[in-house]
Amino acid sequence: MLKRFLLVLASAAVLLSNNVPAAESHATDLVLLTENFPPYNMAKNGKNFAQNENINGIATDIVREMFKRADITYSLTLRFPWERVYKLALEKPGYGVFVMARLPDRENLFKWVGPIGPDDWIMLAKADSKISLETLEQASQYRIGAYKGDAIAETLTKQGLKPILVLRDQDNAKKLVNGQIDLWATGDPAGRYLARQEGVYGLKTVLRFNSAELYLALNKDVPDTTVAKLQAALDQLRKEGVVGEIMAKYL
Repeated sequence: MLKRFLLVLASAAVLLSNNVPAAESHATDLVLLTENFPPYNMAKNGKNFAQNENINGIATDIVREMFKRADITYSLTLRFPWERVYKLALEKPGYGVFVMARLPDRENLFKWVGPIGPDDWIMLAKADSKISLETLEQASQYRIGAYKGDAIAETLTKQGLKPILVLRDQDNAKKLVNGQIDLWATGDPAGRYLARQEGVYGLKTVLRFNSAELYLALNKDVPDTTVAKLQAALDQLRKEGVVGEIMAKYL
């Protein structure tokens, strides 16, 4: 008798769980992912995992205001490495990732909201370096450090250069001053910010070779109405000067 009663209870629980509305089985409209990419996104404790209010930065603050204005709920997680974050946003409905450079080969893979901020691509060298560059091709004779999975590293590789890759872009700052690499291909302002965090100062820009814009990239299954609401909210924030105020707070 006891076994039969327990079986009935288990069956009832399964039926109830199957009848839970989809809206109740998900606590938020979107699952947002990001990485440590100061000053745009960063964990307050400096680690490679953080959630929700334990994440700050220029892009994080802008995204929070954007979702608030659009009245769309979300969860936010900072994870490592970038390749995993990218893959999740690419493959899972309801997911998004920021900030991401909007490149031609990524254009049709996501739905885009932005731009959130600029990301110039530069080559940094030590302050006393004699390296002088006018074109990216001239950099091919040097050892170039870059960040694995990043758009900058991908672009260098496609153009025939062979960057030395690391899992954390800030590691390139120390490698540069220690003579393990000759140049550091990174973003501006991100690279200078990361260098300061590592106690590295006085690096000089020897080449500025691209200007990119950074976006929130959403999985292609996210409804167009949601994308439009978020874009309208961001446009309004920029018009009101809120985006500029947030950037000024960090830079």
